[in-house]
Amino acid sequence: MLELLSRAVRSERAQLAALARREGLGDEDAMDCVHDAFCTFLQLAIRGELPRDAARAAFLAGIVRNVARNRRRRHHHARAHEPLDDVPSGAPAGGPDEQVARAEEHIRLHACIDRLCDTQRAVVTLRMLEERDGEDVATELGITRGYVDVLLHRARGSLAACMLDSE
Repeated sequence: MLELLSRAVRSERAQLAALARREGLGDEDAMDCVHDAFCTFLQLAIRGELPRDAARAAFLAGIVRNVARNRRRRHHHARAHEPLDDVPSGAPAGGPDEQVARAEEHIRLHACIDRLCDTQRAVVTLRMLEERDGEDVATELGITRGYVDVLLHRARGSLAACMLDSE
């Protein structure tokens, strides 16, 4: 079984990383995506749930594609990142009214973050504001990666509701 995985890694790694990059991930995220796909592939091999030899390459490509899309969706890789605290230098962020509105929204967001429970606030701070990896956050907080994702999902819902209520 390990030999099967080893052969797949050697022969398919570059093509699978290229596939993940075509799905919109950067180089590092693409390699993480391929690693996650190989882990899933290995788990399926252990359970005896892999397709026949002819379909394995397409099956593995499908896993990579799904992992890449999920990673991009969960981590908002399709959106351009604009930090809340930074205004581009040399270019005003709009008129005074727009700047005041952005500042008020920023203050409301931080007030909503302060209302979250301690664990959710820690997850939001580490994952969204400090942009740390989910595994790092899980390790630091002593919880599982899946629970980090659940807490972040719930916190986002709470933050969205709080922002609508505070308008």
